[in-house]
Amino acid sequence: MNKTFSIILIILAMGLIAYNVTLVNFENPFQGDSTIALIGIVASLCAIVLLLIFMTSKKIEKKLK
Repeated sequence: MNKTFSIILIILAMGLIAYNVTLVNFENPFQGDSTIALIGIVASLCAIVLLLIFMTSKKIEKKLK
């Protein structure tokens, strides 16, 4: 997986976060569809963190060679 593809995936995850934030009912965030939106936000944040860890590990691997 190259750097461009990773950046595209990070941008897509950020777009999903922005979309899910619009679905959250801030008066009752843990009821109904707001719960699903919160799960989507957390999942997208996890995906971004994993991609950043992967990109960092590839940089380290490249320096070691």
